[in-house]
Amino acid sequence: MNKLTGKIIKGVGGLYQVFVDGAGEIPCSAKGILRYHHVRPLIGDEVTLDLPEGAKKGSMLSVIPRKNELVRPAVANVDQAMVVFAAKDPEPHWNLLDRFLIQMKKEHVPVVICINKVDMVSEEEKQSIRNIYAGSGCTLVFAQAKTGEGMEDVRALLKEKTTVLAGPSGVGKSTILNRLYPQALMETGAISEKIKRGKHTTRHSQLFPVDTDTYLCDTPGFSSLFVPTMQPEELGSYYEEFRPYDGQCRFLSCRHRKEPDCAVKKAVTEGKISSTRYENYLLLYEEILKQKRY
Repeated sequence: MNKLTGKIIKGVGGLYQVFVDGAGEIPCSAKGILRYHHVRPLIGDEVTLDLPEGAKKGSMLSVIPRKNELVRPAVANVDQAMVVFAAKDPEPHWNLLDRFLIQMKKEHVPVVICINKVDMVSEEEKQSIRNIYAGSGCTLVFAQAKTGEGMEDVRALLKEKTTVLAGPSGVGKSTILNRLYPQALMETGAISEKIKRGKHTTRHSQLFPVDTDTYLCDTPGFSSLFVPTMQPEELGSYYEEFRPYDGQCRFLSCRHRKEPDCAVKKAVTEGKISSTRYENYLLLYEEILKQKRY
C-alpha cells in the first residue's frame, strides 16, 4: 500500500481531487468505511489515501480531524476568509459586508477585507472606507486586480494559509484568482449595464494551491445573507468597535439604541465609531427582533 496525505481541493459527484505535495492532483473515491461512519469529506479536508503503484486513481482512507468547518460555503480547515467588494461598479453594500463579518466572527474565522477596483475612487473615498472599518478587527487591503496594483499585498496576506474567497458577484473575485493562480483560467463575469450586478461565474467551491502551503477557496458569489440566529443582545459583541466602551454606559443592559447616557452612541457622535457601522448595527438589531417575534 502506497499511503499518502493530501488536501481535498475539489469534489463533484463522489469523486474528489486531492492535492499531494510533490505528486500534484490525484483523483480519489471515498472508501466505504467513510460512508459507514457517516463521514462526509469536505473541500479543505486533510486526508490519507492509498495510491497503488502505477495507478492513476486513489482511494480515500480517512479524514484527519478538522480544526473547523464552515457550512456556507462547505469547507474545512479554514485559516481566514477574504471578502472582496468593489470600490465602485457595483457600489459597495456595507450592510451586506457586515453580515458576512458577523457570520465569520461567529465561526471564529479572521477576515481580510479586499476592496477591488480602487482606480475608480479618489484617495478621499479610500480613506472614508478605511475609517468605516478601522475598528472592526479586520485587515483591510486595496487592489486593482486587472492591473496588478496591490496584489503583492494580497498575496502576502494569503501566504501559508487556507483562505475562503467570498463576496458579491461582479466585484472581481475571479480576476483576483486569475492574477494569483493563472492556471485556474476562471471565467470573469461582466457587470450587467442595466442592473449593475455581476454574473455568477463560480458554480461550486474549489480549492486552488496558489503557493506552498497556500490555498484559496473560490466560492459562488452572494447577493444576500441572513443574520446568524442569535439573541438581540448578542449582536453588540460582534462589533469590535463597541468593546472599548463595555461597562461605560449608564445601564449594564444597554443595547446602544434608545437608552440615555450610552457610551457607544457618544463615541459615534464624536466620530470614534463609524456612523455607517453603527447604522448597520441598528438595522440588523431590528431584523433580529423581527425574527424573534415570528
